[in-house]
Amino acid sequence: MFRVVLYISMFIGCISHTLAQSGSGQYCFEFYESTYNLEVDQSVHIPSPPALEPSSIRAFFTSLNASKYEPMVDSMLAYRLRYQLNDWLYYQLIRRVAQQISPKAENYTRYTLYKWFLLSKSGYDARLAIAGDKIIFYVYNDEDIADIPFFMVDDRKYMCLNIHDYPKADLHTNPPLPVRISIPEATRSFSYKITRLPDFRPEQYKVKKLEFKYKQKTYHFAVKLNPEIETIFANYPGVDFESYFNIPLSKETYGSLIPLLKQNIDGMSQKKGVDYLMRFTRYAFLYEDDEENFGKEKRLSAEETLFAKYSDCDDRAALFFYLVKEIYNLPMIAVLYPTHITMAVRFDKVIGKPIIYQGKAYSICEPTPQKENLQIGQLAQKLKNLPYQVVYQYEPGDF
Repeated sequence: MFRVVLYISMFIGCISHTLAQSGSGQYCFEFYESTYNLEVDQSVHIPSPPALEPSSIRAFFTSLNASKYEPMVDSMLAYRLRYQLNDWLYYQLIRRVAQQISPKAENYTRYTLYKWFLLSKSGYDARLAIAGDKIIFYVYNDEDIADIPFFMVDDRKYMCLNIHDYPKADLHTNPPLPVRISIPEATRSFSYKITRLPDFRPEQYKVKKLEFKYKQKTYHFAVKLNPEIETIFANYPGVDFESYFNIPLSKETYGSLIPLLKQNIDGMSQKKGVDYLMRFTRYAFLYEDDEENFGKEKRLSAEETLFAKYSDCDDRAALFFYLVKEIYNLPMIAVLYPTHITMAVRFDKVIGKPIIYQGKAYSICEPTPQKENLQIGQLAQKLKNLPYQVVYQYEPGDF
């Protein structure tokens, strides 16, 4: 059964080709925290399918599967293990390797076929489909992912990995037809969870100046940020709130911000320290709605929020959560209203009118600018009579 469902809601350090002399290609490019070196046997270079149809794609696979591709895949898997790459970051490595073998701009179909082949041979259950003149690339995923198409096969959900390359595609009107190719070793599910960011090289960082006023005193920050963060998350989908909130900061960014925040709140009570973090998140950044900023809903991780010129309530909720978790490690809930998300923290003593969730009292901590100067425990007037749902609960020890 095949069913399409649309759920709405550095570059290159060095390249050398030695095919004519040795029968192989030597590739070398910068990848996050190190230089990646790869040797590709000449047999791996397969001509592009003459037509975008199942028989041609199967013929391409047969030729590539008979090539000496194993050392290439082994090298990539060893690199993933050495640098502890989550699946999403490993997929970025696959994209870079495919780009070296078959540049995307020269032949998109061939480039996509290499990505699919490398992901499949790395053990992931990846699939191909054809929608008119478009090749669609999916991977098995059992997480709650929003805003990208998926299809179901035998109760398994396959998320589209390349829909960003077809921004105007209507997969309802022109449903993709699967290309049936059996790859016995391709059984793993793909995860979008990011629990570790690369240790980027320190020289790759830039400094962003931030400031905000608290209790008549202005605080200044020089936060180190890496432009590669934007690249990593450029096509990252809308993951569930647990995965989203727990995307960490990279090492240099963490070191330039968290110790200074801890220093600034040293000597404050827990309540005042959380209030400081709430107001830092609320006032140290410019606000703009995602529709105006990106033309669509886009959740920014904590580090993306630090990097971005503008951010909205989702982004600030993620940053505030990360700061409170890292500095105080207090229980929290994310509270979703029809057009807004805010945070609530469980203190030893309730502050203001609490939100009761699973028998425990949480005090609202609004990290996004509002018309009112909200204190801890105060909810914006416009939200008081609206329904809400708790979309994430954090208890210390969960991670």
